[in-house]
Amino acid sequence: MLKALIQPVTLFEQNASIIFCDETKKCAIVDPGGDIDLLLNIAKEKELLPEKILLTHGHIDHAGGATEISEILNVEIHGPHIDDKFLLDELQKQGEMFGLQSKNCNPDKWLEEGDVVLVGNEKLEVYFCPGHTPGHIIFFNKKANLALVGDVLFNGSIGRTDLPGGNYNQLIESVKNKLWPLGDDVDFIPGHGPVSTFKAERNSNPFVSDSVLN
Repeated sequence: MLKALIQPVTLFEQNASIIFCDETKKCAIVDPGGDIDLLLNIAKEKELLPEKILLTHGHIDHAGGATEISEILNVEIHGPHIDDKFLLDELQKQGEMFGLQSKNCNPDKWLEEGDVVLVGNEKLEVYFCPGHTPGHIIFFNKKANLALVGDVLFNGSIGRTDLPGGNYNQLIESVKNKLWPLGDDVDFIPGHGPVSTFKAERNSNPFVSDSVLN
């Protein structure tokens, strides 16, 4: 079964996740925005074996530590969609603006809708969910009914669309046409804040509840 450890990182309190296959102990670090030593220590303490780094999108609070961890662990970076390349090419400059250590990121593999990522024996399905950024993707593990949605959807809110490349209508369509069809009983880890379920958000989220969208 796929398990997840969530660790907020940096001044943005971004949810970096270490997801792992409990059979093989192989893991992926998802959206390592920073606080690299903290993430590496968690993986070491749990005796996990890092296989790869996964990125949902190119903002610095999600991708700022990806290149450095990749170099330390000698593992590949997969994701996001290539439409976020312009953001990953500016990470060092962004870091200087926010006082964060960051290197530009050149993923080993861009991901697209329909791709499948392996973590140990577990499969993650990739869905293209633009709106917060042009190249945003999410990861879904059907067996655990778990989605890692980055900044598409939050507990009680949705991702910002006023940043470069953001598009409100696209974001709403991504939630409605990509997330909701996965099922009400899906647990999701957002990029910020507490976890929730799609059912809870369809019931009460003021931006994308059924009563708002229908």
